[in-house]
Amino acid sequence: MVEYTSGGGASWRQALRRAASALHFTRSRRSGWSIGVPLIGLAAGFLFTVSANTAQGTVLREDRRVELAQLIDAKQTEVDRLAGEAKALQAQVDGTTNELAVGDGPIKQERERSAPWQEAAGLTEMRGPGLTVRLNDAPIPVPRPDNSRLDDYVIHQQDVQAVVNALWAGGAEAMTIMDVRVISTSAVRCVGNTLLLHGRRYSPEFVIRAIGDPGRMRSTLDASPSVAGFRDAVRNFGLGYTVTTESSITAPPYTGPTDLRYAEVPS
Repeated sequence: MVEYTSGGGASWRQALRRAASALHFTRSRRSGWSIGVPLIGLAAGFLFTVSANTAQGTVLREDRRVELAQLIDAKQTEVDRLAGEAKALQAQVDGTTNELAVGDGPIKQERERSAPWQEAAGLTEMRGPGLTVRLNDAPIPVPRPDNSRLDDYVIHQQDVQAVVNALWAGGAEAMTIMDVRVISTSAVRCVGNTLLLHGRRYSPEFVIRAIGDPGRMRSTLDASPSVAGFRDAVRNFGLGYTVTTESSITAPPYTGPTDLRYAEVPS
């Protein structure tokens, strides 16, 4: 780097002469660079302008994974807060309904009429024998085989759905996933390698418990083609899969919303 000081005008005049000499030398060469350099500079300026307009003050190449994780955590906190408020409001509704049912004939009649359906709808606690199924990601070997993918070593949404559907088909009377009661309208979804259930995220190991005839449910698990495909992955990649018979399982009542957004009467 050349540093210029303010000690007299000779140094400035010398610098100007050098710059003029270099410019004259560049022009005299008449090479392709005399045309290419301005075009490259013009293209670079255009790209910088487009990038600046697109970024709008943000960093385009910044890793967004941390930001996404923070957003999910913030939304999870909000869901927990709203769930607490909903639970408190539901308790108020139930308390008021119980008070009115004492002296209000129609309300008492409707409560008595709906009582037999509470258990079938999953709104009451249930206990009984059943099965516990555990699914877990596999440790990724180092070095990893060339013919394998990272996705081969994690539990996917279809794996959880296959087990849940087989248990329902085997006559499960009540079911929990991660100790959360699920009903016929519960949706099993995965985001990455985490499970999303009733607005909350759960990481492996995924634990599914079902109350019912253990022998019958185990038979449907063994006969399910979807579960068989998952068991192949268990053998090939070391995924975790265990089925345990339990003498007593407790399924807490379902406390989520019961409103249907879409329903169709079968023809």
